[in-house]
Amino acid sequence: MASSYSSPTRPRRPRRPRSQSPRQRLARARSSTRQRPRVTTAPSTPRLVMVWAALMIMVALLVGRMAWLQLRQGESLGQMAAQQRVRPSQPQPLRYPIVDRQGNLLAMDRMVFTLYSHPKLFNQPSATVAEALSPLLEKPAAELLAQWGTQPTGIRVMNGLTAETADRIRQLRLNGLELVPQQQRFYPQEDLFAPVIGFVNFDGAAQAGLEIGQESHLLLPERDQSDPILALVQGQTGKATLHLTLDSRLQRVAQNALEDMVAQRSAKGGTILVMDVDTGAMLAMAVAPTYNPNEYYRANMGAFRNWAISDLYEPGSTFKPINVAIALEAGVLQPDELVNDSGQIQFGRWTIRNSDFAVTGGRGAISITDVMKYSSNVGMIRIMQKLTPEDYFQWLEKLGMDQPSGIDLPNEAVGQMKDREQFIRSRVEPATTSFGQGFSMTPIKMMQLQAAISNGGRLVIPHVVSGLKDSEGTLLWEPQRPPVRRVFSERTTQALMPMLEAVVDTGTGRAAQIPGYRVGGKTGTAQKALPSGGYGPGRITSFVGVLPIENPRYVVMAILDEPKGADAYGGTTAAPLVKAVSESLVVLEGIPPSDVTTPTP
Repeated sequence: MASSYSSPTRPRRPRRPRSQSPRQRLARARSSTRQRPRVTTAPSTPRLVMVWAALMIMVALLVGRMAWLQLRQGESLGQMAAQQRVRPSQPQPLRYPIVDRQGNLLAMDRMVFTLYSHPKLFNQPSATVAEALSPLLEKPAAELLAQWGTQPTGIRVMNGLTAETADRIRQLRLNGLELVPQQQRFYPQEDLFAPVIGFVNFDGAAQAGLEIGQESHLLLPERDQSDPILALVQGQTGKATLHLTLDSRLQRVAQNALEDMVAQRSAKGGTILVMDVDTGAMLAMAVAPTYNPNEYYRANMGAFRNWAISDLYEPGSTFKPINVAIALEAGVLQPDELVNDSGQIQFGRWTIRNSDFAVTGGRGAISITDVMKYSSNVGMIRIMQKLTPEDYFQWLEKLGMDQPSGIDLPNEAVGQMKDREQFIRSRVEPATTSFGQGFSMTPIKMMQLQAAISNGGRLVIPHVVSGLKDSEGTLLWEPQRPPVRRVFSERTTQALMPMLEAVVDTGTGRAAQIPGYRVGGKTGTAQKALPSGGYGPGRITSFVGVLPIENPRYVVMAILDEPKGADAYGGTTAAPLVKAVSESLVVLEGIPPSDVTTPTP
């Protein structure tokens, strides 16, 4: 039998690849890449919708949050932002103190504190902290608690705390309270001198009065400005002091009397001025309305104007003594001369009458003294008609009617006169000017002219600044004033004194009489000009007094703006004010009573 036999199968040896050159391998790789199919994924629509919806929800939430903050929390957030405001990073420049002629402080730099609270840091209940602070801050505890409920920290509780109050708060030893020091300009007399001194605002900028007008002399030198807070702490700001000519005692008498009369007569305002006729130094400058410069932000903006130097008015009959002096100095009038007072006079379509014409009619031939005593408009017209209009206008220019007085306060207004040609060609313009109407001036300019007819004819410069003195009283700086001009002779001014005395003794100024003293003066009641032209129903009433008449030292003037009442005249409203101030003046200045036996000069 045949048998078959097969040998085991030998495994096949793998074929070794044929070696390739680098160029062949690169070509093969490129071919492989070109032949590989591109894989793409179709977008998933549900996923895009979900992302878009999420974004829209987030936007809606943000818009809603913004609306809620604006509409519901806007006010409280604004308060929180305001409360977190701190003092300016740049300290305010230091200023010298201001004092009156007696050394009483009128303005000074001081350090005050702002109290901040941080309720989250309180170590006692908020109610306990509020009860402890309430009497020191003079603020209800409930109001403090309401403040603390607005935010957890950085709440401004109160500004302007004194160093004494700050010390008392520290003594409470309460956590969560912060006192931030800052400098502040402080006015101890409050509203008494505000129209004169002005104020410095919270940013350290002078805004009115002497604070801005004399700023270059009030600011400490730059070398002393390095650390104002430290200087205040160490008391190094009083190396010099600006001294004024004003007297706080007399100023208070004048201010109180003025405010009482303004209230009594429902007047818009007024002023009382007291001036030394020989030097021009102002002893008082009371103005109503006034304001508290420590709280200037509460004041009416109109109160920042010093009515005595910044506003114009028509002086009326108080200008008659000036006109009589012009006529006497020009040589066209003699003190014992008579003029015809017919009671009224016609200028074309204009009729000018005396204020008492309806009662007394014409007085006929009267003396210059009677013209003053009865305040005769027609008599004054007759006097000034003795001058040509050209000479009359030239005299008004010589007196500086269109020039400021030169007082050392800012924003002095300049009087307004008619144009020269208009004055000369018109018959009525010189006539109305003769009794103080048809032109305007400031009260301080009127004081300057009244002083000139009282001091022998010299046009002194009104001023309130005496100078800058050191702690020893040595004068460091003194204002330079222009030379004094003489506008009238002593003979002319001496002739006026008995005329002015007659006005107070037996004329329209009897309400200014002071027992034991010889006083002269002149009343004035003028129609108030309208801004649009012409005259309205309002009046400006005034009185100017000179004392003592035998040796004039002071001029005292009071003016009221639109006092109410049918009997509102210079003699009934302004003359009593001059009397009240003059009675204090003679005491404060030690003026002895007049020798009543001394004949009138």
